Amino acid sequence: MKRTAQQGELIAAPARPERTITAPDGVIDPVARVLLDTPVSHLDRLFDYRVPAALDADARVGTRVAVRFGGQEAHGWVWERDSTTTHPGALTPVRRVISDLPVLTPATMRLAESVAERGAGSRPDVLRVAVPPRHARAEASAREGPAPVLPRWPAPGSGGWAAYEGGAEMLRSLADGGAPRSVVTVLPGREGVTASWPELLADAAQAALSAGRGVLVLVATAEMTEDLASALTALLPGEPVVTLAADRGPARRYRAFTRLLLGRARVVVGTRGAAFAPVADLGLAVIWDDGDDRLAERHAPYAHARTVLALRSSLERCGLLIASHARSVEAQAYVERGWAASLAAPRSVVRAAAPRVEVPGVELEAEGASGAARFPSFAHRAVRAAVEAGPVLIQVPRGGYAPLVACDRCRAPARCATCGGPMTMERGGMTSCRWCGRSPHGWRCESCGSERLRMRSVGSARTGEELGRAFPGVGVVVSGAREDHGVIAEVDDSPRLVVATPGAEPVAQGGYRAVILMDAGALSSRVDMGATVEAVRRWTNAAALAAPGARVIVLGGPEPVAAQHFLRWDHEGFARRELAERMELHLPPAWRTACLDGPRRAVEDLLMAGQDEGYEALGPVEAPRAGGGRATDSAQASQATHRGLLRAPAPRGRELAAWLRHRLRDRSARREDPIRVELDPTRLW
Repeated sequence: MKRTAQQGELIAAPARPERTITAPDGVIDPVARVLLDTPVSHLDRLFDYRVPAALDADARVGTRVAVRFGGQEAHGWVWERDSTTTHPGALTPVRRVISDLPVLTPATMRLAESVAERGAGSRPDVLRVAVPPRHARAEASAREGPAPVLPRWPAPGSGGWAAYEGGAEMLRSLADGGAPRSVVTVLPGREGVTASWPELLADAAQAALSAGRGVLVLVATAEMTEDLASALTALLPGEPVVTLAADRGPARRYRAFTRLLLGRARVVVGTRGAAFAPVADLGLAVIWDDGDDRLAERHAPYAHARTVLALRSSLERCGLLIASHARSVEAQAYVERGWAASLAAPRSVVRAAAPRVEVPGVELEAEGASGAARFPSFAHRAVRAAVEAGPVLIQVPRGGYAPLVACDRCRAPARCATCGGPMTMERGGMTSCRWCGRSPHGWRCESCGSERLRMRSVGSARTGEELGRAFPGVGVVVSGAREDHGVIAEVDDSPRLVVATPGAEPVAQGGYRAVILMDAGALSSRVDMGATVEAVRRWTNAAALAAPGARVIVLGGPEPVAAQHFLRWDHEGFARRELAERMELHLPPAWRTACLDGPRRAVEDLLMAGQDEGYEALGPVEAPRAGGGRATDSAQASQATHRGLLRAPAPRGRELAAWLRHRLRDRSARREDPIRVELDPTRLW
């Protein structure tokens, strides 16, 4: 089957012989093979167009052009230039060149193909993430003026990497132009013992820069890009550091993209989309805290930034550094396969740098009823002693006031009468639906008929209120996306209680004098793949903010295995254990797994076809709704999205992705119901 650029319709077309196109005077390779910017997956192929003489100089490989397709104007990228075509008739000319700047480098095109193949996606979907929308004024300003003179860097010494076995060797390899791949569990920075993570990244960046190569660093949020870029600018004086984040506006994003494309900067700090940044002669790609789910792309083909950098490391022969305070299972899988080296600190260094973690058990039992409280006397005494010296951090898994409410009589979860969503309570007792936002009038329990509600869980705002009453005279600060003042970046060293949700913990001057991790069971005992790993990651990131010698206390019945590994600061061992369990259960990353979402019949057909190919199939079952629930009546159930899984052992992973990609293209060509496919998801439910 083939679609021609002139007819714009699907026709049966056998392979045609190539023929040479007569070029106008001065035009070399008059055929432009264009990849259309379209979400239609079966159009992920090249279409031949004629390059007019007037556009010959501008329509270079990698430029964005406008062409005629299907009776209307479409945009695309010039993927190749050639002198031959298989199209039998006259070629339609390229209408115009949107910009003469080649936004696709050969490395970007190879990477886009690789990401699409691995994720069973299409190249246009990848490129919409990789290449920001053009901003003409920003492009013009980035191209003005002479190119800056970039400093020459000497190879660094071991620096803070001396605390990690294999760290010095990694730096030497980078300085020699090598491509080492490393996974490191970074210890909290302790003066005289271990360096902070920005200092470690700066040393690694200098090693790559000393070889005349570029550096790319990925973090989870736009705020983190600004903070890290400022730190790297101070640690690498004279080296221009650009930030690349979609949250910073189209003009600023495209200006940074253009500067990198033109070679006017060689160090970039960005969010997940910056994994495709066109850094010339990339020498080192770094991802910080790769377990953060904000580094997973939300659009097809849903590639995680860690995966993109791993592919880029192989394609461009650049170094890869996966660094975090807690080891992810995916990073450990790279180590177990021998694809990357693990840089670990000796236990003596770990004991000197790691915080003092406590998981009270006997101590709480000895307190009787007080020990069973959400905030027991044991923790109260610890906070009272620590807050006299400075700030104390209290991490709460949930934001808001009372994220979940239930019937006061039968304890059944309260549901919205309109959409079936869970009810939540705000300050003052006002309730509303978490899905549709409606405030119910005359709510009545469907199970027992009661009209009274009670809090089923307590959020950070309510926790702040309770702690304010428990510690009169001590200031309380609440930080979180759902709170009144949003996320707070930092606090000084004055005595106060800082209540924060995971990921919203402010940095305290001099470190926190104590860290209390509340409701640990709610975070670590969820029925979800990776729940314990995510809990340990969040606890570890909070504990890393503690001052030397500060107590880190875990409350609320944490999952025992996770708590013990956290207590020993054994993140590599915990990731290894989790990986072994996933191997037994045939779960990613041990097995390649495709998550299929769509209409029940469509998912069933694809699962049955997958079974015929020898893949393991599970489902389909009704998929969770956006708010986490299920359809509540027969009408909703008939329209609900269903979910199935196709699984294959790692050696057949490439085959599974290619098979799915082919099937999705066929479905698209036949205009069948679309199916959302995500390979190797970090969450299955």
